[in-house]
Order: sequence, then C-alpha cells, then structure tokens
Amino acid sequence: MAILNAENHILIVDDDEAVRNTMNAYIKNAGYMSDAVACAEDALAVLKKDTFQVIITDIKLPGMGGLELTKAIKKDKDSDVIVMTGYSDDYSYEEAINFGASDFVIKPVRLEELLLRVRRVLKERELSKERVRMMEKLQKLAITDGLTKLYNSRSFYSQLELEVDRNNRYQHPLALLLLDIDYFKDFNDNYGHLEGDKVLVRFSQIIKSCLRTNDSAYRYGGEEFTVILPETAGEEAKTVAQRIRAALEAERFSPENGKDVQITI
Repeated sequence: MAILNAENHILIVDDDEAVRNTMNAYIKNAGYMSDAVACAEDALAVLKKDTFQVIITDIKLPGMGGLELTKAIKKDKDSDVIVMTGYSDDYSYEEAINFGASDFVIKPVRLEELLLRVRRVLKERELSKERVRMMEKLQKLAITDGLTKLYNSRSFYSQLELEVDRNNRYQHPLALLLLDIDYFKDFNDNYGHLEGDKVLVRFSQIIKSCLRTNDSAYRYGGEEFTVILPETAGEEAKTVAQRIRAALEAERFSPENGKDVQITI
C-alpha cells in the first residue's frame, strides 16, 4: 500500500459502477485520497463541500454530460479535469480542451496509464503554483529593500502619489515623516558597514513597531527613511515621530568590545 498523499484529492465521475469502483480502488491504492460518484449533479454537490485537485469524468453521463460538468467546474473551481470517453468518433481532444479539460482519455483505459496522466496533471499543477509563487516573490523584491525588508523608494513614490490623490479628492489629512540617522557615515567609518547594517535593520524594526496598520514605512536612501501616515494631522504625526525617536534613543548598540553607542535621528 502506498503512502497516503493527503494533499491531493481525486474525484471520479462515471455512471458505470464497475468502472467507477475499480478506478477509485486503484487511485486509493496508489496513495491518493479518492471519492467516486455516478453523475455530474452528484459531483457538483460534492464539490460544494470538499476540494478536489483532479476530477476524472466520463463524457457520457445521465443528465448533465461530462463536458458541461468540466465547464461548470472550471468556472469557479481551481481543479483540473481529465475527461474520458469510449466514443472517440463523437468527441475530440480539441473539444475537451476547449471546455477546460486538462487531458482527454479514450476508454477503455489502462489503469496504469490513467494514473500516469493523473500524476502528470498534478505535477503541472505544482509547477504552475511554483511559477505563481516565484512571480509574487519577484514582484515583492521589486518594491522591497533587500536589507531592511521595508518598502523601497520606488514603492514610496508610487504610494505617495496614491495618497496625495486620495487626499486631494477627499480632503482627509495626510502626513509624511522624513527620518535621517545622525552621523551615520561616521558610524560606518568607525565600526564598519556590517555594524552599520545592523543599525539600519534594527531601526527599521523600531519604525514598524511604532506604526498603525494603515501607515507604511520606506527605506528612502542609505540612512534615510520615510513614513506615510494617512488620516493623520500635524500634531498626531509629531507624536508618532517622537515615539520613533524615543524608541531609537532608548536602544543601545555595541559594535565593538561591549562599548554602547547611542543612535539618534
């Protein structure tokens, strides 16, 4: 018995009980979670209650056919569909793909071949998700400072433009903080850039800890940071700035030999 692959759930739709049960048993024996129903209507009912990565359906079904089922599934479900038919003269691969199917199988199908097709579809699903994750990572890198993990200056200008436009339309208060670490070049010269990077990272964490959910912080330049404060008037913005300054000044950095150094802005 194979190890259960609980991440992948397979649904088989076939009105032939013997075929349905044989496929279901084989898929389960291969290590996948598997269920089986006799018609498209039952499949749609099951899909409302559970998530399936792959649906294997016959085209010829009582009531709604397999191609119509495929179209209904692809309309609002992130599932792949493999369609099967014993009527190869009546249906084509192109027609099945146009309805949204991921694969097209001629019956009778060897169970070994069906399993290979299921695995191929699952592999393609995983590769597709990996591509999406990679794109999201690249998009995040494009707007994020690599050292501090704050948004970068490119993101700052984009967000500031949006906030200024919103401010002009709704006449809501908007504040902007510009923060610069005092004598940071001297600190780098005295203790090295690695220690300077530690200061930048810690200061970024301090800034974030002092902000509300709707506020956003950015690394603008080397030791320069900006904070956008929507819905914030002057006095309230001043309070936020003082809170950040006090939190940083309370921090002690020990770049060499245990000597404490205070950083100010």
